[in-house]
Amino acid sequence: MSALVSLRSQRNWRNAGVLVPGFLLLTAAPALADRLERHFKVEPKAVVTIHNPTGMVTVRAWTKSEVMVVAQRATDRVEVDAEQTGNRVEVVTRQIADNSSPADLKADFEISVPQDTELQIHDDSGGVNVSNVQGDMNVETIAADVTIEDVGGYLTVKTVDGSLQCARCAGRIEASSISGNFRFIDLRSYNVRAQTSEGNISFNGQFLPEGIYQLKNYSGVIDVKFSPADSFDLSARSLKGRVNNQLTLTPSAHHHVASRVGNALFGSMNTGRAKVELSSFDGTINILKRD
Repeated sequence: MSALVSLRSQRNWRNAGVLVPGFLLLTAAPALADRLERHFKVEPKAVVTIHNPTGMVTVRAWTKSEVMVVAQRATDRVEVDAEQTGNRVEVVTRQIADNSSPADLKADFEISVPQDTELQIHDDSGGVNVSNVQGDMNVETIAADVTIEDVGGYLTVKTVDGSLQCARCAGRIEASSISGNFRFIDLRSYNVRAQTSEGNISFNGQFLPEGIYQLKNYSGVIDVKFSPADSFDLSARSLKGRVNNQLTLTPSAHHHVASRVGNALFGSMNTGRAKVELSSFDGTINILKRD
């Protein structure tokens, strides 16, 4: 059975409800449309989907076997619908008035989920913050910036103009953008594939054995930092840009000599246990010693 809740007012939660089979609608006067809260009991590996055109979406893991949704609407021109079907919870912000400005349609969310929850987040503008969730997640935005911390699942992020900052992420990462910047901090991921057309990419993390790290842009700067103990095969090339290098490379299994040809650089760091591929059309690639 599906239980649908249209969240309108915490103060009128108890006395303004009309109950029909499988459907709970909560209404309130526009002036009372402020903080809204709802709880859903879930089983392990729940799926939470969030659709929000404008506003902040903050998701944190906690130890309870439930999903808590707290919403703050800017005006009564939007409503928040929360629906649970089986082990899936869907949260949607809907416009209910014509001639509304973007500011009128803003809704901010703070959502608490079990650690193993799978997340699917769509937020056009505003921002997305996720921390300590270990399930897989997919995040799609237009202009909203994305901040991810201490996650361990398979992460995919797609933006148009929004930036991505990923700190202490441990799962597989795939990120793409048209003009957004990517910043990877203290990564512990074995597989990173990041591509942005006009943005910058900064990578400061571990190069795990057998790991694959592919960073690409059309223009902009790619910064990669390494430590003396890191071990990887390197391929770095910028067709019309520059490659700046602080590495001491040796011949790799794929190149008989450590070489620099034009704006390209090939070779191995130590025994070459990971694979690092950096490419740009007319951007700058910097391979720098970690402080």
